[in-house]
Amino acid sequence: MPPATVLPKVAAVKVADGERLRSVHLPGTTLTVRSRRPLRDGLPPALYVHGLGGSSQNWSALMPLLDGVVESEALDLPGFGDSPPPDDGDYSITGHARAVVRHLDASGRGPVHLFGNSLGGAVATRVAAARPDLVRTLTLVSPALPEIRVQRSAVPTGLLALPGVVTLFSRLTREWTAEQRVRGVTALCYGDPELVSPEGFSNAVEEMERRLRLPYFWDAMARSARGIVNAYTLGGQYGLWRQAERVLAPTLLVYGGRDQLVGYRMARRAVRAFRDSRLLTLPDAGHVAMMEYPQTVATAFRELLADTERPAAGERTDGIVDDEPANQSTGG
Repeated sequence: MPPATVLPKVAAVKVADGERLRSVHLPGTTLTVRSRRPLRDGLPPALYVHGLGGSSQNWSALMPLLDGVVESEALDLPGFGDSPPPDDGDYSITGHARAVVRHLDASGRGPVHLFGNSLGGAVATRVAAARPDLVRTLTLVSPALPEIRVQRSAVPTGLLALPGVVTLFSRLTREWTAEQRVRGVTALCYGDPELVSPEGFSNAVEEMERRLRLPYFWDAMARSARGIVNAYTLGGQYGLWRQAERVLAPTLLVYGGRDQLVGYRMARRAVRAFRDSRLLTLPDAGHVAMMEYPQTVATAFRELLADTERPAAGERTDGIVDDEPANQSTGG
């Protein structure tokens, strides 16, 4: 079990203007939550869930663009960002989903507009399927849903799930600088690494240096990667695609054409699986569209929000039945 007694210092990471961090103590885990001050009272709540190796900072480009639309919170999953490991060492998709549900139940903020990227997309899907009362809408950016043919560029990440690989990798890369590691992550996650500003790159290097000093960093990475692989093998009612079919919330799906971790081809399958969905495709985006093209993602979410406030398809106020399918596609 990872050393849960070693806690990162809250506010040790970059906090953008208008943001604040706080610790939330829940049964079995402590979460760090990043929030923005709402522009006015009464805004609907939103919650953002990051991907493998990420943190709540991954949403700092998108959240301010929605300041007048939602009241934003982004959490650090257990073992990532500023959140310490869970007491039980459970980094499965279900374990992470349980942490999200416990936070929402404890805060009383639900139902929320739930966002998820990559691993966070799988977590958000499970939350939306299991607890529809907690989710108003679902926005998934390159969600880590099972693929039969995994992209070759995604294989090294999956290998982290194998016993002993993390220990070997950390030994082989002991001499790598934080800057080299960040360049590698940026090249893997961004469609165009040049989109990262010098300040953003510097902040990422500083954050990488901090994380590498945490004694549980590699353990959290390995166990969470194993959690994704294990979720890919589950069938029946616990399979992620089966759970996607059970999601009732209106869903925005965002896929990048240059994504090296989640196949662009999975977009159409996702549209078919989520019953009330629309698709935003960004041909030049990689794995983190909310960081690469935050304005475009914000606009698509605003459109989703506006449409969910109108009468639903098949429920027109004039009594006319709408026979058109709910799925829509936007973008190119």
